[in-house]
Amino acid sequence: MAGLDIGTAEVCVVIGERTENGGIEITGIGTSPSTGLRKGVVVNIEATLRSVESAIEAAEMMSGRELHSAWTGIGGSHIEGINSRGVVAVTGKNRETREIGDDDVLRVLEAARAVAIPMDRQVLELIPQSYIVDDQKGIRDPLDMIGVRLEAEVHIITCSVTSAQNLVKCVNRAGFRVNGLVLQSLAAGRAVLTEEEKELGTALIDLGGGTTDVLIYSEGTPYSTTTIPAGGTQVTSDISIIKNISYDAAEKIKLTAGNCWEGTGIGEDEIIVPGVGGRAPLVIPRYEIEEIIRPRLEEIFFMVKEKFDKLTLSRPLGGGVVLTGGASQLSGATELASEIFNLPARVGSPLSVGGLVEEYRSPAYATAVGLVLEGNDRELRSGIERGGNKKSDGVSIFGRISEWLRREFF
Repeated sequence: MAGLDIGTAEVCVVIGERTENGGIEITGIGTSPSTGLRKGVVVNIEATLRSVESAIEAAEMMSGRELHSAWTGIGGSHIEGINSRGVVAVTGKNRETREIGDDDVLRVLEAARAVAIPMDRQVLELIPQSYIVDDQKGIRDPLDMIGVRLEAEVHIITCSVTSAQNLVKCVNRAGFRVNGLVLQSLAAGRAVLTEEEKELGTALIDLGGGTTDVLIYSEGTPYSTTTIPAGGTQVTSDISIIKNISYDAAEKIKLTAGNCWEGTGIGEDEIIVPGVGGRAPLVIPRYEIEEIIRPRLEEIFFMVKEKFDKLTLSRPLGGGVVLTGGASQLSGATELASEIFNLPARVGSPLSVGGLVEEYRSPAYATAVGLVLEGNDRELRSGIERGGNKKSDGVSIFGRISEWLRREFF
């Protein structure tokens, strides 16, 4: 089981093995610099497939396994989320009792999916939020209930057809098969959020290299999906331009001495940048780096907050804000987020699932670990065994829904 996270700054691969109880143990991790994407969208197929090959090779070497396919993450500014509702009359297993059956649930989801989508876009995810049976709201599983009218509230995530096709093409040309495309922020949420946080309502902010993906959970399910076209590479670029140093040197400074909140920085008060072309080394006071990083991160958070303010949530976000992604490791990021959103904030690292715990417990690996977990969940729900054979019995309604979604969208 493999998760492939193709980001703007880095390609990350995580390999997991399914345990006897259906859980996952992480056995391999591989990373490679990404040069073929811009703001989450493939702009150079050859460069992207080389990065994919390099990252997968490193993960295979660590795990001792050979990969043939992977669950692949997709993100970028082309991602859009909308909420929709569908309604059908219950035909049921027995017309006299009007007992809700599997077919009724599938029909109401199909009705909710029937929204006007431009020809250049496709449905990436269809996530049931809740069901309504004869005006009785808040039902999570309507199967076997008795009613006349069945409604479904769903969250539909759409993406650009060409962006998805180019991503799949890169993986295929690298010699691997895409099991399915999964929204990156949805995968990150699977890895770092607890069920309690999802129920209370939580804003997951994935600070990536080229984009910042935001996924808001309300009452246990995704409610809003949005993307901000700015991320960690903008911070590095600011340091490079303002201080007139190379991009690589600026990236190193950001990783080792980056700070965006007064009093949280550690280390020396001055940063020494080696000279280029025989020039003397450049000495930069640490506070000057903070003055560069903080305004850019503030700008990103305020853009996210502007999206928040337009939402009509049924209850406040009791779970607060969870930051993940590579740029969330900047010192002081949680303090700055807490001040701007006026909510408690924390950095989200992948929850322990076993295996190479120390290696993957980093926000930078949240999406890749989440892809492995989400892929495992989907295969178990749809009754697909490790070898790819479908089980003939024991498949729940959610397994049938998952199988239908895979057939429709993948």
